[in-house]
Amino acid sequence: MSNIIIHGGNPLNGDITPSGNKNSVLPILCSTILTNETVVLNNVPDLTDVNKLVEQLKSIGSKIEWDKMKCRLEINNKDIRKDLFDGDFPIGMRGSLLLFSPLLYRMKKLQMKNEIGGCSLGIREIDPHIDALKALGTKVSYGSVMKFSIQERFVGNGLWPDYMSVTATENFINAAVLASGRSKLVNAASEPHVQDLCNFLNGLGAKITGIGTSVLEIDGVESLGGGEFTITSDHHEITTMLALGAMTGGEIRVHDAIPQHFPLIKNSFAKLGVEIEYEGETAIVRKNQKLKIQRPFTENMLPKIEAAPWPYFPVDLLPLMIALSVKSKGEIMFWNKVYEGGFFWIQELMKFGSEIILADPHRVIVFGGRPLSPAVTNAPNIIRAAIALTMVALSIEGESKVNFADSIKRAHPNFIENLQKLGAKIDWEE
Repeated sequence: MSNIIIHGGNPLNGDITPSGNKNSVLPILCSTILTNETVVLNNVPDLTDVNKLVEQLKSIGSKIEWDKMKCRLEINNKDIRKDLFDGDFPIGMRGSLLLFSPLLYRMKKLQMKNEIGGCSLGIREIDPHIDALKALGTKVSYGSVMKFSIQERFVGNGLWPDYMSVTATENFINAAVLASGRSKLVNAASEPHVQDLCNFLNGLGAKITGIGTSVLEIDGVESLGGGEFTITSDHHEITTMLALGAMTGGEIRVHDAIPQHFPLIKNSFAKLGVEIEYEGETAIVRKNQKLKIQRPFTENMLPKIEAAPWPYFPVDLLPLMIALSVKSKGEIMFWNKVYEGGFFWIQELMKFGSEIILADPHRVIVFGGRPLSPAVTNAPNIIRAAIALTMVALSIEGESKVNFADSIKRAHPNFIENLQKLGAKIDWEE
């Protein structure tokens, strides 16, 4: 396991260009299975999960050339072979679920063990994925081993699921683009990475409308071609760097900062006394922000940041804003409407001296601006929680340690190196 040693207390300053969004890369790589033509992807980050998926694709015949220095990946799937695939669905990581509909389209038959899965955030059900595929003509045989099959193509249809699942939406999209007829998904997820997937597929010849909304309409086409696509910047990394500038009293400029996705995130920063400016595509946090939590007009109510599926405030950004709130004077409530295990790492944050009440599994109240001191903490296997602990440590004078921080490597390439360029005294301890 990898730990992080932090000597905090100095302002972070400088310019940073964020990496590509991992949550865009994974579904897009999976969707390339739908075409035999060559696809080129730019801004592909060198991350653990991406490397695992690349190896999975190579094992069934994909030809992949990845220039990691240039973040450029070229893939061709024309030589994918059924004899290299044993029929068992690969479930080594959560991102493997994104292979569900592309592999089923390619292989026509799949089987998967009927097991309960999840992570530190809670149980992750596969029912929405099965419902999406059944709606599009998949035959499902239930048992200890579940079997899935289609004829030559998926069949266009409508679906209105009860929840905006990102990965289930992406599986529906990947199935519908080559289905016979028209498909319609109401209550679709619309996160930036879902939009990336749709725009990528349209570039290959798909016909998807409603991108960025909760209603997607897809006219199936006979085949998809090749093309080139640039992965959008990671909004998680952009938010992290801006928050770190504010927490440490420095000035950070983040380039390629996708302003079209940031109005609500900017408003949430403002609730914590931080003003984010934009100059074109560059986001800027100036030195010496107020760091004072803004009271609402309804004075008998606590200010709050509540997170739910996009276009709500993104739930994965909550730990970053909690870290920032610890440094801001005042009280605020955070409400995670998605994960039942999203706040169980808070006790580690309290080791720094922060004052936080866990109201229930979905809500915490932070009393910010309290005196903080260095600490040794143990990060859970939650990417943003590990980052949040590191952020607070960077804002406190003295030596702190974040143990078991390997999860950061799943989402942020060169995370430590980028912080060092901004003036952080921080390093891995392997």
